Amino acid sequence: MNADRPFILLVAESAALRSMLAASLAELGYHHRTAGPGEAVRCTVEADFGLALVALGETAGADDEALLAALAERQPKLAIVAVSAAAGERHAHALGLLGLVTIPVSPAALDAMLARAGEAAATEVAGLVGLSAPLANLKRQIRRYGPLDYPVLVCGESGTGKEAAAQALHDASKRAGRPYLALNCAALSENLVEATLFGHARGAYTGAHSARGGCFEQVEDGTLFLDEIGELPPGVQAKLLRVLENGEFQRLGETQVRRSRARVVAATNRDLAQMAREGGFRADLYHRLAVLDIRTPPLRELGVDRWRLLAHFMAHYTAELGCAPFVFDAAARACWQDYAFPGNVRELRNMVIRLLAKQAGETVGAAALRAECQAAAEPAGDATPPGIDTALQTLRRTAGFRLDDWLARHERCHIEAALQLAHGNMSQAARLLGIRRTTLYSRCEQFEFRLLFDDKK
Repeated sequence: MNADRPFILLVAESAALRSMLAASLAELGYHHRTAGPGEAVRCTVEADFGLALVALGETAGADDEALLAALAERQPKLAIVAVSAAAGERHAHALGLLGLVTIPVSPAALDAMLARAGEAAATEVAGLVGLSAPLANLKRQIRRYGPLDYPVLVCGESGTGKEAAAQALHDASKRAGRPYLALNCAALSENLVEATLFGHARGAYTGAHSARGGCFEQVEDGTLFLDEIGELPPGVQAKLLRVLENGEFQRLGETQVRRSRARVVAATNRDLAQMAREGGFRADLYHRLAVLDIRTPPLRELGVDRWRLLAHFMAHYTAELGCAPFVFDAAARACWQDYAFPGNVRELRNMVIRLLAKQAGETVGAAALRAECQAAAEPAGDATPPGIDTALQTLRRTAGFRLDDWLARHERCHIEAALQLAHGNMSQAARLLGIRRTTLYSRCEQFEFRLLFDDKK
C-alpha cells in the first residue's frame, strides 16, 4: 500500500459492490476499510479517515442524506465521494459531495476522482469551512487569484463569507506580510467615506482639526478590502477609478498628488453588473474592479456542509462559553437538514450560539429548532425604515430614477423570496408577506410568475 495515500472508508450496502470497490482500491494502492451503511458512523468513531467512498442508494432519498450528514458531522474534515449507477453529478453536488464515480467503475476514473478529493480535503482556508464542490471551487480560485496583483470582486449573498474570502486572498498573496484593512462603504456618509479612503487636509471639513492619511496611505503596499462597494457614492467612484488606473489620488482639501501601491479587493451582495447597465454604478469602475471575480456560494448550495459547520461552531463556542454541546433529536435533525438558511453561514453560527445559550447539554427538539428558524426569519414589527441618507444616495447615483419601477422591483424580489421559502405553497407565502392569498395570486399574475407548485400542500 502507498503510505502517502489517504485512508479510505468504503461504504456500500451491497456486499458484491463492496468487494468490487475494495478490489479497485487495493489495485490502486489505497489502504481502506469497508462497512455497511449501519456500521459507517461507528467506524468514524474508531478511526480517522482521509476520504469516504460512499455508494448512494438506487434512488436519492433521506437515507443517503442521513448517512452523509452523520459522517460529515462526526468527521468534519472527511471528504466524501459518491459511487452510483443512478444518481447524477448534480445530485452528488447537491448533497455536498466532491464528486461522483459511476458504475461500472473505471479504476483510472476512480483514482483521478480520489486524487482531486484528497487535494481538496488537504486545502484549508481560514474562515471557509466545508468540503462541498462549490467550497472546493472557491478555495481553488483563492489559491489561483491570491498571488496575482489584480483587483478582485467578491460577489455573494449576505452571510456567505465574503470578508473571509477577501482575507484569504490577502493571506495567499505576495502581500501577506503587509497591512490588511477593511472598510464598509455603506457605513459612512459621502464626505466621510472619501476622507476615510484618501485622507484629508487640515480644515478640509468641519471637525478636520489636523491633516490625516486615509486607508490607501495606511495600507501602504498591502490589501484594501472595500465591502459593500455598490454603496460607494458616484463622486468617490470616480476617484477610486483613478487610483485603480494609475495609482494616483489626492487627500480631501489638497492638490498634492500621492501614489498608492495597494491591491484592492471589493465585495458586494448586489448585482453590480446590472447596476452598471442601469447607470447606478460606473461601468468603467465595475470592469476595473472585476478583472478577477469570485462568488461565495449560499449555504443552500453546500449540502451536508451545514453539518460540518454545525460541528465547527459547536466546538468553537462550547470551548469559548465553557459549556456542554447540545444534540438534536431525529425530528430536529430533519428540520436542520431541510431549513434553507436565508441568512447563510452567519445565521447558522448565530443559531448555534442561541441554542447553546438556551439548551447547552440538552436535547433540542424540532419545535425548539423551528422557533429559532422562525425568529431568524421574522423582521421586527417596528423595524426602522431606510433613512433619508440611503434615499439621497439612491437618487444621486441612479440616472432616470423611477419610484414605481423601484417599488415594483423590490416587491417582486420579496414575492420570489417568499415563494422560495414556502416551496411554492401560496398560502404559506402569503402569510410570510402579510397579505391575502388572493392578493398574492394577483401580484404573481402582474409579474408573470409561473406557478409551478400545487397550493394544496
